[in-house]
Amino acid sequence: MDIDSDSPSGMAMMRLGDAQTGATILCCNCGAPIDGTSSAGALCYDCIKSTIDVSQGIPREGVMHLCRDCDRWLLPPSSWVSATLESRELLSLCLKRLRNLGKVRIIDAKFIWTEPHSRRIRLRITVQDSVADGVLLQQSFEVVYVVAYQQCKECQKSYTANVWRAAVQLRQKVTHKRTFLLLEQLILKHQAHRDTINIKEERDGIDFYFAQKNQAEAFISFLKSVVPINVLSSRHLISADTHTGSKSYKFSYSAEIVPICRDDLVALPMKLAKSIGNISPLVICHKIGTSVNFLDPNTMQTADVSAEVYWRAPFMPLAGASQLVEFIVMDIETTGKRKGKWLLSEAIVARASDLGVNDTTFFARTHFGNILHPGDSVMGYLIAGGNYNSDLFDAINDSRAYGSTVPDVVLVKKHYPNRRKNKKRNWKLKRMVKDDPENALPKQADQDRNEAEYEAFLRDVEEDEELRAALALYKNTKPRNQDPDAMSVADTEMTMGEGDDDDGPKIDMDELLDDMEELHIERQRKDGNAAILGI
Repeated sequence: MDIDSDSPSGMAMMRLGDAQTGATILCCNCGAPIDGTSSAGALCYDCIKSTIDVSQGIPREGVMHLCRDCDRWLLPPSSWVSATLESRELLSLCLKRLRNLGKVRIIDAKFIWTEPHSRRIRLRITVQDSVADGVLLQQSFEVVYVVAYQQCKECQKSYTANVWRAAVQLRQKVTHKRTFLLLEQLILKHQAHRDTINIKEERDGIDFYFAQKNQAEAFISFLKSVVPINVLSSRHLISADTHTGSKSYKFSYSAEIVPICRDDLVALPMKLAKSIGNISPLVICHKIGTSVNFLDPNTMQTADVSAEVYWRAPFMPLAGASQLVEFIVMDIETTGKRKGKWLLSEAIVARASDLGVNDTTFFARTHFGNILHPGDSVMGYLIAGGNYNSDLFDAINDSRAYGSTVPDVVLVKKHYPNRRKNKKRNWKLKRMVKDDPENALPKQADQDRNEAEYEAFLRDVEEDEELRAALALYKNTKPRNQDPDAMSVADTEMTMGEGDDDDGPKIDMDELLDDMEELHIERQRKDGNAAILGI
């Protein structure tokens, strides 16, 4: 047989030889053998990585602007975004600041740790791009941002007078500020004051100033969710353009809180008392929320009056916390009737001022008999022999249904006479920084009254678990500050010594939160000491 004949085996061997020799070429850069059918520009993979940069055109440095007053970052051209360090929001903001990043595919992006005081933000970004048909190249590179400080427009306005656009005037027509102390803690816990540009304390309330109308409306919505208020609004024309018809206004909102506070003695209109569950008209206010909650201590019946119902026919309380009288429990017997944490009991009490003077005693029913024992002190209202200038109370006395049910004494809460005054506590509450409109310290009498009201509020927090659950209590680790105007955090330490006879309630450490500001300051102090020692 002729060896040059076109046999099938010869044809197969020739095609195999062509596949082995025709598809293999040498790299034009280093001479390494590569597959010519899939090579990009006759370059091997190592030469492609060393000669082609898919991240070319993406800057390796940048600047991030931070407002130190509100801790927000600038998103050009004029937006400001809140983001914490090494958060997803800050990572997204950093990637948006890089040019030409949209031309490649982002595979991964993460932060690289830097010193907190270095004012640098480092990112490691991994991108991928196609360099030829079917050839993908993936590369990683670092980007360093320099943190520069720039004040946002809102903070600039806060340091300039008369730049507010909307104001909320919060008022309550009472002689004390117990409700404002509670409201202040709720505002701080929910950060409802973060958009304010200024806060001023007035004689009968607080004024909040905002740069935008919608911020004031959001604050009004928060107030309605925590306290019963009545809101009136008005606007004042600042300027007008006759050519375009555009006008600029300043908006004012007057928010008045219901003038009924916790532990107040209230005489309800009899028609209203029947409409809310046929409750006794003579009640005490045991809680303030979105509505006013009333309690009949004789039957433990409760009812609530919403803000809308109250403002249709407003009424004032008969007596407030300043008119409470101290009584001593001579004897107490439970009736067995329970409602939640309350236990209805019948007690014989005598005024603390009458002990050793006369033998006058009073019969009273109380709803907190589960915590009372003979010899305990309680606070209550002495109705027998009292002169109340109220038409509602007179209508109750003249009524056939309720005239005979008016008690001589209404007990409100337990009293701890052995509690030390100005005692040190292991917890504290934060306070809002408010401007004094007259730039002058209040009189000594006003200071003493404010301190007494704040001390009474702190005692209410210690005694009421439900009230503590609604507030943010922080651990107090620093000593008492002697200057009351040096800081805006009210220090209330409690270091109980051995043999102390304080019988007041205590707050468990598990209920307290760590103050992050103090932890940050302490960490800075430790870092500074370590730097001095050369560690």
